[in-house]
Amino acid sequence: MRACWLALLLSSAVWADTAPRVVSLAPSMTEIVLELDADDLLVGVLDSGERPQRLQGLASVGGYGQLDMERLLALKPDLLLLWPGSVPPAQREQLRQLGIATFSGEPHDLDQMVDQIQAIAVRLGRAETGQRFTDRLRLRLAHLRERYRRDRPLRVFYQVWDRPLYTLGGGQVVSDALAVCGARNVFADLAQPAPQVSVESVLARDPEAILAGDTAQLSSWQAWPTLSAVAGGRLLVVPDKGLERPSGQMIEATARLCALLDARAPASK
Repeated sequence: MRACWLALLLSSAVWADTAPRVVSLAPSMTEIVLELDADDLLVGVLDSGERPQRLQGLASVGGYGQLDMERLLALKPDLLLLWPGSVPPAQREQLRQLGIATFSGEPHDLDQMVDQIQAIAVRLGRAETGQRFTDRLRLRLAHLRERYRRDRPLRVFYQVWDRPLYTLGGGQVVSDALAVCGARNVFADLAQPAPQVSVESVLARDPEAILAGDTAQLSSWQAWPTLSAVAGGRLLVVPDKGLERPSGQMIEATARLCALLDARAPASK
């Protein structure tokens, strides 16, 4: 299955005599271009949050969720790097009709993410750089899986937001990051990317740890005495925002998550 996925990605390579003019339409895609030392190919980016220093002077083609089509076309791009959620469906259809070469990536696990990085490297004409980089990522990922493997996965509730209460479904790459750490998303059986759930349903699934982006997001759980018995008081803040960006840095973000879970909920020996 993974081999078919990688073959499909690589088969869509665009071969050209000149370096492509690239526009990145997602922060994670922009980060991948930087990791491949290919930012010299970028002519524009979709903005979302603070820009990396290396891209301060680069043209903007709008903000996350709202593409400025006129600015984009003025840049005459040869290749668009797209994360589906970063551009509304109607504008994605416009881009399709324009016929501009597009790489669209939405990996559902870390292996697919690394394959995606390799495929992007080929599209950018940086295949050798991409191969070296992804070889290192795969080696690191294999090491993490071996180091943090548990005979019985730790049950984890991953909280995206508290009011209303949102989590992640099993098809999200963060669920796979938890699996690498020897843990299991207690809502992995849900197909929705970000399902809304109730406090009662969380407690019914008996999590041994609860993860959220900051302490404030976890505060409401203090009102539930049952949590002391259910999660053992393991209300944990995700180490950094790297898990939210599926690029090469996510492997080290996963490593930090693994270390946190292992320190607060070590596997039984």
